[in-house]
Amino acid sequence: MPLVDIQLIEGVFDDSQKQKMIHDVTEAMVKIEGEALRGVTWVRVQEVASGEWAIGGKAMTAKAVKAAQSAPA
Repeated sequence: MPLVDIQLIEGVFDDSQKQKMIHDVTEAMVKIEGEALRGVTWVRVQEVASGEWAIGGKAMTAKAVKAAQSAPA
C-alpha cells in the first residue's frame, strides 16, 4: 500500500489544484504499480502554515511563493 505525502505552504494552491495533484499522483503510482493497487494508493496533502517552512534558514511565506510563481522564467 503506497502512501504519498505532498506538503505545501498553506494558501498557495487552491482546492482544485490540490485535487489535481491527488489525481495525477495517483495516476502516476498506478502506472508504475498497476491498476490493482489503485484502491490502496493513499495520497495526502498536508499544509504547513505560511512562514513555518524555511529554506536555507529563510522562512517561506505564501506571498513569497506566489511571487515566485508569477515571475518570468
